[in-house]
Amino acid sequence: MTGEYGLKRHFNGDAARLIGGKIREVHPEFDVEDYAVEVERRIPGKELKDRVLVLAEGLRSRLPQDYPESVRILVSILGDELAEGEGMFNVSWYLMPVARFVEEYGLDHPEVSLDALVEITKRHTAEYAIRPYIEQHYDLTMKRMADWARDPSHNVRRMASEGTRPRLPWARTLTMFVKDPQPVLEILEPLRSDPSEYVRKSVANNLNDISKDAPDVALATALRWQQESPTPETAWIVRHALRTLVKKGNQEALAIVGVTGGEHIRVPSMRLSPRSLTLGESTLIRLDVENTDSRRHTVAVDYVVHHVRKNGQSIPKVFKLTTLELAPGERRTVEKSHPVREVSTRRYYPGEHLVDIQVNGQVLATDRFDLRL
Repeated sequence: MTGEYGLKRHFNGDAARLIGGKIREVHPEFDVEDYAVEVERRIPGKELKDRVLVLAEGLRSRLPQDYPESVRILVSILGDELAEGEGMFNVSWYLMPVARFVEEYGLDHPEVSLDALVEITKRHTAEYAIRPYIEQHYDLTMKRMADWARDPSHNVRRMASEGTRPRLPWARTLTMFVKDPQPVLEILEPLRSDPSEYVRKSVANNLNDISKDAPDVALATALRWQQESPTPETAWIVRHALRTLVKKGNQEALAIVGVTGGEHIRVPSMRLSPRSLTLGESTLIRLDVENTDSRRHTVAVDYVVHHVRKNGQSIPKVFKLTTLELAPGERRTVEKSHPVREVSTRRYYPGEHLVDIQVNGQVLATDRFDLRL
C-alpha cells in the first residue's frame, strides 16, 4: 500500500467498521454501522487527506464530547507497538484517522494530545499531527521533541526527526524551520548515529530538506557529524542527506561523500535503445564511463530526463544511476532500463525527451528518445 492513491482507496466504510469495531469493544455505545454508512456517503470524489478527515469527523461526533475522555478511548484501541521494519502504512494504516483526530481537535489540550501522539506514533505515525502543535505550542512541543529524540522507542525517536522536517511530503511546510533550521538540528543531534535504520532514514531526509533552503548549514552539519562521529551509521546518514546537493553537482557535497576526480572522467559512448517509445514502455540507457587519471576515483553517475510539459517546455528530473570505483585507466559499461510510465506526481506528454548523463554533477553525454502517446 504505497502512494497517495494506494492509501486513499482503503479509507472507506470498511475502514470505519474496522476502527468502529475496536472502539465498541471499550465504548459499547459507539454505533459502528451508522459510522460506516456516513463515511461511505461522504467520501466519493475525495482524495486521501479529505477521506481521513471524514473518518476523524465521524469519530468526533460519536465519541464523548469531553476531549480527554475521547482520546483515552482512542488510545486504548491502538494495539501493539510496531517493531523495526513494520510499515505504518501496511500494518497499522487504519490508525491515520486517530492521529488526524488529535491533530484537528486537541490543540486546546496540548499536554493530553502530546501524550496521545507518543502512543499513536509507536503504532502508526504522528509526523503530520504534531505540526500544528509545533506552530501553536512551540516551547512545550519542542521540549517534548528533544526528550523524544532520546526515547528508548525507535518509533518515538523517529517522530522527533520526521515531525520537524521543514518540507515533509503531504504536509504543509514549516516555514519557521525553513528560515531558521537551527532548532531542528538540535533535535537531530543525538540521532546522528542512531542504531535504527528507520530513524536514520528520517534524519537523512530531514537534513536533505534543510539542504534545499540552507545548503551551507546542511554541508557544515554533515561535515561536522562525519568528523565527530565516524561510524557507519553516520556515514549512511550523511551520504543520503546530501543526495540533492550531490545531484546538483555541489562540489563540497561530493567531497564530503568521497566522490572525486570529476575532471578525469569521460563518457566516450552513450546510447538509448529504443529511441522511439509509447507510454508504458522502457528505454535502455547504456554508457561507458572511463577514468583517464593515474589514480583511483569514486564517481557518482546520474541521469537526467528532461520531461516535456504540455506547453512544449521541459523540466529536468535527476535519477540515481550508480556510484563507481574506477581504477586508473579503467573503463566500465553501465546499463539501466528507464520505464516511461505516469506516476501520481508526473504526467508525460509527446515529444523529444533529452537524457543527460551526469558524472560528479557534470553533464558528459546526451541522447534522446521520442515519446508517442
